[in-house]
Amino acid sequence: MEENSITSVQNARIKHVVALQQKSSLRREEGLFVVEGQREIEHCMACGYEISELFVLDTLDYTGSLPATRVSPQVYEKMAYRGSTEGIIAVARCKDHSLNSLLLPSSTPPLIVVLESVEKPGNLGAILRTAEAAGVDAVIVCDPLTDLYNPNLIRASIGGVFCVPTAVCTSQECIAFLKERGVRILTAQLQDSYEYYDYDMRQATAIVMGTESTGLTSQWREAADAHIRIPMLGRLDSLNVSVSAAILMYEAVRQRNKVYQHPDARM
Repeated sequence: MEENSITSVQNARIKHVVALQQKSSLRREEGLFVVEGQREIEHCMACGYEISELFVLDTLDYTGSLPATRVSPQVYEKMAYRGSTEGIIAVARCKDHSLNSLLLPSSTPPLIVVLESVEKPGNLGAILRTAEAAGVDAVIVCDPLTDLYNPNLIRASIGGVFCVPTAVCTSQECIAFLKERGVRILTAQLQDSYEYYDYDMRQATAIVMGTESTGLTSQWREAADAHIRIPMLGRLDSLNVSVSAAILMYEAVRQRNKVYQHPDARM
């Protein structure tokens, strides 16, 4: 472990970490992002990310294998985007998230979640967390309004953003990608749709979700092989997008883990 210690919040390295936390443009330009917390950093490293810098609170009994820079409590408070992160912060290098980098399974029908223009980082992070738990093969973020390494997204995903194969592209590129590979497109929408449990999700399937405010654009509605909906039995007509995505993901899990025998199933 390095013996150096930083006690000034005006230190250039500390200012750089703070800027990475705050500016998506800097994260894109430098290909770097910030990870807070022992669990998140462990997930990040286990999934093949390169750690370029590690900062540890000087009161922490750190015994890790990576070189670390000690920082005072005042400096750590300046760097940390959120509280209770166990006194450890890392700067890591971004991965390639192009469609060309996405490897789908060849032995089993892939299950893909597609998100169009999801704006809130917390929602996208929650979806990635559920996708990891449900064993989803890939998440494709189309026409994004937030970047994958937003601190709130990383926090909400609990490391899922590091573990789930994820690509970022335009909707047009995604539609072509799915069609070329014979992946059936199921769009979640209220209009002109049928209950989600009436569709067979055992084959190669992409579940496509839009924004909570406006839903999916017409290009996705027209490209879809089927339109599905979650029944709304109360007075409200929508669910949080991360909740809706979780319901649909686990329906696919249910079908794939047992013989599907719905009498009116639309194949």
